[in-house]
Amino acid sequence: MQPLLSCSDVRVTFGGIVALDGVSLSVAPKQILGIIGPNGAGKTTLFNCISRLYTVSSGEIHFDGRALSTVSRHGVAALGIARTFQNVALFESMTVLENVLVGSHPLRRGGFLSDALNTTSQACRDERRAEADKLIESLGLKADAQRHVSALPFGTRKRVELARALASKPKLLMLDEPAGGLSHGDVDELRELIHTLRDQFDLTVLLVEHHMQFVMKLCDSIVALDFGRRIAAGTPSEVQNHPEVIRAYLGGAA
Repeated sequence: MQPLLSCSDVRVTFGGIVALDGVSLSVAPKQILGIIGPNGAGKTTLFNCISRLYTVSSGEIHFDGRALSTVSRHGVAALGIARTFQNVALFESMTVLENVLVGSHPLRRGGFLSDALNTTSQACRDERRAEADKLIESLGLKADAQRHVSALPFGTRKRVELARALASKPKLLMLDEPAGGLSHGDVDELRELIHTLRDQFDLTVLLVEHHMQFVMKLCDSIVALDFGRRIAAGTPSEVQNHPEVIRAYLGGAA
């Protein structure tokens, strides 16, 4: 099976600092792959390269058979890549429904401009609303649909950001620290939710996470980074017991 996403010998430098040093990985369709590593390992840098926020210094990233270097930054979402952020990035003054509707803009010709000029057809607006309502219900947000996100607890806000990402109908869903700041019960619910969403929407999931128990129970495969290099890759049990991974997290000899 051809991978949906592949990173080949990706290198990123900022001045004299090497953030990624020849990192390679591939993600198969419908796979859940986790990227782990200590702070500063290069995890978020790799995410930023895939979403085209950063430009690679060398190497190549392909998505669905296409080199991402040929895709504009604003074209990544329309290609089928959606992302959440470590620090939840929502429109505070907008309702849950309005935030989710924003996520559908990459699918439509004209996007924000059409809405601003009020040229979007009523049929199109009705279709977007119906799809947003379904997503809101799927993520358990129906009771909060008309509330402003600024009034919601952190765990609920994370679900809103997830619903907004899904509104663009992605093939690849990228989750940056999805379990960060959640209670133990919320983490368990999130793990089950991601599995459900993967199956319901035929998603491929790539995530960066520090919560090791969450990663080990959720992911099909894991890639471990340290100082910008890939030090291990394999099943959760293989990576968890890899000497280089133990050394990276605990220090000293394994």
